[in-house]
Amino acid sequence: MIAGALRRGAATCKRIAGRGAALRRALVARRWPRRGAVALGAVAGTLGLLLALDALFPPPIERGRVVSTVVADREGRALRAFPVEDGRWRLAADLTRLDPDFVEALIAVEDARFRSHPGVDPLAVVRAGLSAVSAGRIVSGASTITMQTARLLEPRPRTLGSKVIEMVRAVQLERRLSKDEILELYLTLTPYGGNLQGVRAASWAWFDREPDELTPDQIALLIALPQAPEARRPDLEPDNAVAARRAILMRLAAAGLISESRAEEAAGEPAPARHAFPAEAWHASAAARAAEPGAAEVRSTLDSRLQRELERLALGAAERAGDGVQVSVLAVEIEGRAVRASVGSASRNRAGGWIDLTTRARSPGSTLKPLIYAMAFDDGVAAATTRIEDLPRRFAGYRPENFDRTFRGEVTIAEALQHSLNVPAVHVLDAVGANRFAAALAFAGGEPVLPESHDSDVGLALALGGLGLSVRELALLYAALGDGGEALPLAWTEAEAARVRAMSGPHLVSAESADEILDILERAPAPPGRMPASLTANAPRIAFKTGTSYGFRDAWAAGVAGGYAIVVWTGRPDGAPRPGVTGREAALPLLFDAFDAAARLDPDFATPHSVPRALERAPATLAAFNREDAPPQILFPPENAEIWMDSEERGFVLAARGEGELAWYADGRPVARDPGGAPVWSPHGPGFFELTVVDAAGRAARTRVRVRTPSG
Repeated sequence: MIAGALRRGAATCKRIAGRGAALRRALVARRWPRRGAVALGAVAGTLGLLLALDALFPPPIERGRVVSTVVADREGRALRAFPVEDGRWRLAADLTRLDPDFVEALIAVEDARFRSHPGVDPLAVVRAGLSAVSAGRIVSGASTITMQTARLLEPRPRTLGSKVIEMVRAVQLERRLSKDEILELYLTLTPYGGNLQGVRAASWAWFDREPDELTPDQIALLIALPQAPEARRPDLEPDNAVAARRAILMRLAAAGLISESRAEEAAGEPAPARHAFPAEAWHASAAARAAEPGAAEVRSTLDSRLQRELERLALGAAERAGDGVQVSVLAVEIEGRAVRASVGSASRNRAGGWIDLTTRARSPGSTLKPLIYAMAFDDGVAAATTRIEDLPRRFAGYRPENFDRTFRGEVTIAEALQHSLNVPAVHVLDAVGANRFAAALAFAGGEPVLPESHDSDVGLALALGGLGLSVRELALLYAALGDGGEALPLAWTEAEAARVRAMSGPHLVSAESADEILDILERAPAPPGRMPASLTANAPRIAFKTGTSYGFRDAWAAGVAGGYAIVVWTGRPDGAPRPGVTGREAALPLLFDAFDAAARLDPDFATPHSVPRALERAPATLAAFNREDAPPQILFPPENAEIWMDSEERGFVLAARGEGELAWYADGRPVARDPGGAPVWSPHGPGFFELTVVDAAGRAARTRVRVRTPSG
């Protein structure tokens, strides 16, 4: 970087020298006096040297642009500020958001000719010099606001040489920045005592608010403090602060900016106490900040009212659960996937409270069963009213049991889901394919943490929570369930939400299957003490599912209602078990309370339909669930996938699960097999294709994919 600057400076000097030589030749040609030509040439050379030095050694303006990030809620209310290096609070100043009376008063006191001088005020320099000569010592300085800004960018000992450097830097700043930009830089870097830098940090610390509307005593204090930041700190030296403020108020009155009576009244105010900086939505604000790294202001998607209400509910639930228990809650508005509230922990004062537990992978228990059944509906192997046996059954060495260790015989798929029966869910997952199901979750953005295995089969225990998912990932999946099966990423900032609204994502399941699953879940038994929504006016009708992990380590509840997807997790951060504590007991009541809060606080919360639609009778072919009659299951490529083809000579190996020998077709044409017998599909180019696999009995499955190449 330095070498580049030297090269640019040398080039500048060369251009200036060339222009100087041309000027001298022109003067000689016009037969001007030689001395005049030499003098003008010297001036041109000096000017060129100064310009070259300015290019070689620019002022370090970028140092003043490293500022604290302030995360605000969706309406612009500050939630949390983040310090910069050494724990300093340095908030970026914005003149459009500062009280204009403060700006006017500051200029009147600190630098009356700020708008007209070139960075250095010659009149102030002469006045300061005459005062020093007459008094025999320095009485007043001649620093302009621009010179003070230069000193803040490059602190130096207060010597005459430093003053000269500040003057040079001030001129450089004026060449690069407008007056308003210089003023904003000054008001960002000005020290206000301790770890406070800038007028916004001072206003938050001393007045607990933005400096957009200030009283005369507040204006005077903000002007007085930078003149002696440590000696006038209101929290440590209140008498000095009050005296300095009074002096500034009298100067403002003398300048006609306020009346004398108002100045006297303001001077009688006590010194303010120091306030804490905004620190709400601790974990959620950190997530929003991470979405826009380096930004001074981040407008998050958070609704501060809903955030506070869910924090209150989570803390109450954790305290009732006992020591060592934590709670996390995530509320997502499905449109735009805007995160409206995120409670990473019930309290940072409880064990594990500093960890954002919405990001930690835990066993989701039975919360994924709705997606298993939805995929079975898509595959055409089951329907809501299909009869399925809930009886002891072994699946290749795996023998699941129901939570209550009892079996109910023949039930419908809807009943099996509403009562969270384990054997039917495992039976259906066996038909869907555990590997395919895990791949679908990952393709949708779920990123499950799968158990380590020596083979590629992830196992049927996935149906009962045999994998790891975080609260955020489960919320993403349930938001997809509430949006016709379309999976989209969560949005933490308003800018992200706008981009998500314009996106189209992969379909985890079809819209028809997603809607049918929600209808089934709406009919599930309400938690104890809760009136069914169908009997309560304007109550949200919640499609919910609970989950309890193996060993009672995690209790879950997830649901969709009114345009929201909400997920609740409760447990011990260290993963210790809580014997007998289930998701229905520990998490479901909080889920219902969270939906009540969203319905109460959001006027756009969708009104529930009056009566759930009737479940359609399954066709005769699906009257009873029979794994042996299922069509083949395509493992690769998944539905609506985009796959890249680097070379036309290389094909894709297709994979499916089914009975007997399977035949593949691409847009109706047979797919050839390689010498090892594997079906290898070589597309003729980019585009959309339909792949079909057919088993020996004529049962078929299809998937639609898009092939992309570097050229299209």
